Amino acid sequence: MNLPLNLRLVGPAEQPVTGEFQVLTELLPFAGTQVLELGCGAAEKTRQIAERTEVARIVAAEVDRIQHGKNLGITDLPKVQFTAFGAEAIDALDQSFDIVLMFKSLHHVPRELMDAAFAEIHRVLKPGGLAYISEPVFEGEFNEVIRIFNDEEEVRKHAFAAVGRALSSGRFALVGEKFFRNVVKFQSFEQVEHGLINVTHSERNVTPEMLVRIRERFESFKKPEGHVFEVSNRVDLLRKI
Repeated sequence: MNLPLNLRLVGPAEQPVTGEFQVLTELLPFAGTQVLELGCGAAEKTRQIAERTEVARIVAAEVDRIQHGKNLGITDLPKVQFTAFGAEAIDALDQSFDIVLMFKSLHHVPRELMDAAFAEIHRVLKPGGLAYISEPVFEGEFNEVIRIFNDEEEVRKHAFAAVGRALSSGRFALVGEKFFRNVVKFQSFEQVEHGLINVTHSERNVTPEMLVRIRERFESFKKPEGHVFEVSNRVDLLRKI
């Protein structure tokens, strides 16, 4: 596939260390906007945007029915509407959003539905609307821990290729691409088990032997300040043409 100019799978060796919210507010004009978040998870970033920007409304969609049920119990975010659908079948009117957000969720869309997802994103965006696609980069110490039970190298490549196809289709223009690293800290291995292994959105099938390997690799990266990792990320910002 011929990738659009300047689109890169992996970023430079030197990257800023910052948080996703800082990147978001640097790249996106939230004031007064209608926002769709695809794959909102437990709504951590949904909450940040709702509480710390002047966004008008957020529709936060999640395909994991168990997590969606939990999200419906959130009652202190009046700007947010929680709903359940996938990126490939968005339950919304044409041209109804200024911004579409995907935080580490594109690679969870089935490969054969990724192009349909971008067609849907294009449909629901207003003319000139923005699609913010944030994906983890397959590199680094934390990645070496995770790949034992959740090797996402291929699906992340498929997601990257789908971004390229969306741009090559002529439906979107690339506003820019930003690489950054965010810091992830764990107090114990049990946090990894609870937050990344024992999850409702994926079937991990971790055997006792695998769990030992995961723990050993996790502990091998321990630093004097504790279990601290810098996780690489790539953001592709697209504008609807």
